[in-house]
Amino acid sequence: MKSNANAIRHVLGASLCALLLQGTAAYAADAFELTSPDLPDGGTLALSHAGSQNNCGGSNVSPALQWRNAPAGTRSFAITIFDPDGAKGLGVVHWVMYGIPASTTSLAAGGEPPVGAHLGLNVRGQAAYIGPCPPVGEIAHHYIAQIYALDLEPDALAAGLTRDALQAAIKGHVLANTGTVMRFGR
Repeated sequence: MKSNANAIRHVLGASLCALLLQGTAAYAADAFELTSPDLPDGGTLALSHAGSQNNCGGSNVSPALQWRNAPAGTRSFAITIFDPDGAKGLGVVHWVMYGIPASTTSLAAGGEPPVGAHLGLNVRGQAAYIGPCPPVGEIAHHYIAQIYALDLEPDALAAGLTRDALQAAIKGHVLANTGTVMRFGR
C-alpha cells in the first residue's frame, strides 16, 4: 500500500512539473519582446552604430529593432536607448522616439521614424539618434534599448520630449515594457 502511494505521488509530481514547465514555456513564447536582428542580447554593436564624435569612427546609424507580442490595447510605442554607464554613472540618453503607431513592429537600421512618430531629445538636446562613444580604456558600456507599449494614441504627446519628460508623461499609460542590452567599447 505504501509503495502504491509513493508511486502515485511520484506520477502526480512529475505530471505537475510537466504542466508547470509547459505553462512557463507558453508564457515566455507570448511575452512582449524587443530584439535587434543584428545582434543577440548583450552583443556588441557594429562600428557603424557608434558615434562620429570624438574620433569614435562611427556613423551614428541607429540599430535595427523589432518587437512582438505587444499586449492587447496597445495604441502606440515609445523607444529609448540609454547608457547607464555614461557620464561617470549618471547616464547618457542616446535616442528617444515615441508616438510610434501600434501597427509598427520594427525599425530599420538608420531608418526614418514611422509617419507621425516623434524623435525626442538626446543628451546633446538634438532630436536624433547619437551613437555610443565611451572614453578610450573604459570597459564596454551597456546600451539599454527599451520599448514601452502604451495605451496612448500616437499623437497624444508633444514633440521634443527628453527621456525624463517622456517617462513622466507615460506614467500610468504603460501596458508593458521590455528591452535588450547592447554593448560598445573602444
